[in-house]
Amino acid sequence: MLRVGSKAACIACRSLLPTNMGVRFRIPLQKLHPLSRAIHHRYSGNSNPHRPPHRTAARYFTSMSRLPMRPSKPPPGSGGHNYQQQRNFWVARLAARLLKLRYILLGTAVGGGYTAKKTYEEWKDMLPDFSEYNWVIPDFVWELSEQIDLDKLAKALPEMEEIAKLLPDFDKIGENFTFLKSLLSSGVSLGSEVKGAFGLHLLETSGDPALKATDSSTAASHDASDKQYKKSSDKEKVDQLQEELLRTQLKYQRMLERLEKENKELRKVVLQKDDKGIHQRKVKKSLIDMYSEVLDVLSDYDANYNTQDHLPRVVVVGDQSAGKTSVLEMIAQARIFPRGSGEMMTRSPVKVTLSEGPHHVAMFKDSGREFDLTKEEDLAALRREIELRMRKSVKEGQTVSSETISLSVKGPGIQRMVLVDLPGVISTVTTGMASDTKDTIFSISKAYMQNPNAIILCIQDGSVDAERSIVTDLVSQMDPHGKRTIFVLTKVDLAEKNLASPSRIQQIIEGKLFPMKALGYFAVVTGKGSSGESIDSIKDYEEEFFQSSRLLRDGMLKAHQVTTKNLSLAVSDCFWKMVRESVEQQADVFKASRFNLETEWKNNYPRLRELDRNELFEKAKNEILDEVISLSQVTPQHWEAILQKKLWERVSTHVIENIYLPAAQTMDSGTFNTTVDIKLKQWTDKQLPHKALEVAWETLQEEFARFMAEYKGKDQDDIFDKLKEAVKDEGIKRHKWNERALDSLRVIQHNALEDRSITDKPQWDAAIQFMEETLQSRLKDTESVIKDMVGPNWKQRWLNWQNRTPDQHIRNETKNELERLLKLHDDHTAYLANDEVTTVRKNLEGRGVEVDPVLIKDTWHQLYRRHFLQKALSHCNLCKRGFYYYQRHFVDAELECNDVVLFWRIQRMLVITANTLRQQLTNTEVRRMEKNVKEVLDDFGEDMEKKTHLITGRRVQLAEDLKKVREIQEKLEAFIEALHKEK
Repeated sequence: MLRVGSKAACIACRSLLPTNMGVRFRIPLQKLHPLSRAIHHRYSGNSNPHRPPHRTAARYFTSMSRLPMRPSKPPPGSGGHNYQQQRNFWVARLAARLLKLRYILLGTAVGGGYTAKKTYEEWKDMLPDFSEYNWVIPDFVWELSEQIDLDKLAKALPEMEEIAKLLPDFDKIGENFTFLKSLLSSGVSLGSEVKGAFGLHLLETSGDPALKATDSSTAASHDASDKQYKKSSDKEKVDQLQEELLRTQLKYQRMLERLEKENKELRKVVLQKDDKGIHQRKVKKSLIDMYSEVLDVLSDYDANYNTQDHLPRVVVVGDQSAGKTSVLEMIAQARIFPRGSGEMMTRSPVKVTLSEGPHHVAMFKDSGREFDLTKEEDLAALRREIELRMRKSVKEGQTVSSETISLSVKGPGIQRMVLVDLPGVISTVTTGMASDTKDTIFSISKAYMQNPNAIILCIQDGSVDAERSIVTDLVSQMDPHGKRTIFVLTKVDLAEKNLASPSRIQQIIEGKLFPMKALGYFAVVTGKGSSGESIDSIKDYEEEFFQSSRLLRDGMLKAHQVTTKNLSLAVSDCFWKMVRESVEQQADVFKASRFNLETEWKNNYPRLRELDRNELFEKAKNEILDEVISLSQVTPQHWEAILQKKLWERVSTHVIENIYLPAAQTMDSGTFNTTVDIKLKQWTDKQLPHKALEVAWETLQEEFARFMAEYKGKDQDDIFDKLKEAVKDEGIKRHKWNERALDSLRVIQHNALEDRSITDKPQWDAAIQFMEETLQSRLKDTESVIKDMVGPNWKQRWLNWQNRTPDQHIRNETKNELERLLKLHDDHTAYLANDEVTTVRKNLEGRGVEVDPVLIKDTWHQLYRRHFLQKALSHCNLCKRGFYYYQRHFVDAELECNDVVLFWRIQRMLVITANTLRQQLTNTEVRRMEKNVKEVLDDFGEDMEKKTHLITGRRVQLAEDLKKVREIQEKLEAFIEALHKEK
């Protein structure tokens, strides 16, 4: 705050007001500063004899204080005040300079702050946006970072002096190499002075006392040694320098591995989710998983466009037992494949998707189970599952299969790529193999390698002669220029031990021994040959071997060409390079395929939705279930009418031939009833219930088929006919009738047949009608049989020009003779006596007709049957008025209607049985049938091969291809977008 009356306050307040503002300060004039009073008098027009006369000072002060002051004119008579004018001028100049410095500082501060803020905003805009990567580091990592004691962490880190001790003395090594180069350039003509200087130089640069003593003794006896000793001494020095260089390289390698191990642990912590579930985030799908999904969809896609094989993947090929699986396990860092001693274990292609993750786990494409690869029991279970899937994929009579098993492996530090392990190439088919095994393996390998974007990982066994290799010729045919082949030599430890000339390994690695060419050559060791070795032990053994191997020490192999770790890095880089170069081109190919398929669909099926096989199956499933449910809508009257009719058709022959006719021919009422009761009891106990259940089961099938046929005619899609027929047959096949109802049905039928009491006239009339219809039907059948036996009558012969056969002529003569016999004996029994047969035969022979006795009896049976049925029908007409006698129990020989009572008992049994079966159908069997059909549909829905066989046609295949191509294109576009973001 400014004090009232000060010069600064006055100037500040006045400078804030414009020149035309009519505002005046209400401050007493005596309280103002002298300089302020002068300004006040100048503006108010008051002539003050003490007003400063100096015009220049007034202008300067006015410009500095921004006051709208006119130039002051010195009043007359003011020349005697020079001292006062000089004093006022000095004060004004000092105040102006102070004010100028103050505003300069204030402006500088404001401008500098604005400039700094603008620079900060520019730098901030230049930085990339890391907000998309916040999901990588969970919140609990930041919370833990706030709790870390940085002072303790700083104390735990090693000092710079300790780190410096670990590093070699590069100056000393450089001096040794410089001297060594000059030594080697001089050749064998080196003099004793140079060699002595070399020993002295080593003494000066080496800190080892033993070495100094050795060199001093060597220098002392140098003149006495011969030329051979000089050469060996020089060679020892060179070897020492090489060993020191190798030790330095290995020391750096160990430091690098230790840092990578620490980095792997840190990445594992970063990638792990919060176990408490508080800060869980939805992790985005990794790039390699997206690409693997595209390949999985392609493996199921079967079309004529043949574009699925042009996406990159790493194809692992090699001779059998060359170490393919071991190399893949080293890359995956787990013993995941089944192993055998010399026998074929890889029987089908195995696609392995490798990616980085917090936990070392494996999972099949079609299973949700995770196998923990850090636990031996899970590893054993995974190996068993892979072996089981391989054997299951191999068809009967075959040894290998082309069906791909898809597996994903995740873990810390694993390189991202997709590998396909193929069955090993063989030269001879052994016992137990299919005869076409060799050709099948070749065709599978060629199918994968002919993909122009596939990376071929050629595995060669280094422990056997190179001339025995088969796979190298195959790889040379598929990739003659070696633009996408990586050669791997396995079992280098055995090769070094067995080979007399290690330079042969160098020739292989340099690509000079085989005719094939490759992008890179690698030498690896995948263990000592024991199946129980762990990945860590194999890594340690591989590292120890190459550290001590003369192949690396003598320069035959380079450091980047050894170990499976370097191999996995190189393969991963090559894989992603190939993916980036080819994936967009393949996406364009699928885009063109999609356009062609959509055009074909629009032209051929413009009014139909694009339903694939699964969607069509669901539609057909709903229709079939609707048809099954319709069975429950059938009325009870319809069920009973059908059951009664079908049951009588099934049992009528037995009732007439085995019950009624034998009993009716007894000509005695008591015998008739006894015979009927006995035969009905036997029939009920043995045959009738089973016949009834058969009829009910057939009726259910026929009604089910009828409803499906009716729905088929109601604008249903004929593409479902084959499926519906298969579902109907399988549902009927699986349906088993409830046998527990058999006993209860037997009791019901027995009780119905035991009842003989006809209570009213309508029942009596109904029984007579039922009897007449039955007898007339049998009589009509008998007439038809007799007509076929004797041939056409005279009218048909004359009108239709038909003739009888000789057999028909004999039967006709026999019929005429037997009819004369029946006319003479109207009450004849059902069977002819022997003398009657003889008489008939002799009579026919007298007319020149030779006839067999069997033919006579057969003809008699039909004639007597017709005669009996005619008499039964006439007796039935008489019984229409016999209900009164039956009800009063009158005995009249002419109106004794026991046969009517029999047919009433049969009819009542049919009605009661139909009612019982209807209740069982509607209450139990229809629901069980519906359940069986649902189970059949569920089983068919899970069997893709079944659906493919039952739902066929170009329309189905076109919809399938269209769906797959769209899915592949969408997944490829999503993958390409993610790939560009990663770039």
